Amino acid sequence: MENTISEKRKRLGLTQEALASACDVSRQTIIAIEQGRFNPSLPLAFAITRALKAKKIEDVFDG
Repeated sequence: MENTISEKRKRLGLTQEALASACDVSRQTIIAIEQGRFNPSLPLAFAITRALKAKKIEDVFDG
């Protein structure tokens, strides 16, 4: 699944660790999602969207 997590995370000055903590997952999970190796569950996708201060899930995930 294509996503803009890394771009948005860096723009907000968040580390992978900080985003992982905000979403209650491991840093390895964030890395895998950013690289497109893991598709998050819907609740996790919404948590990431909120943590990145995006208005809608489609602003972060495409596909």
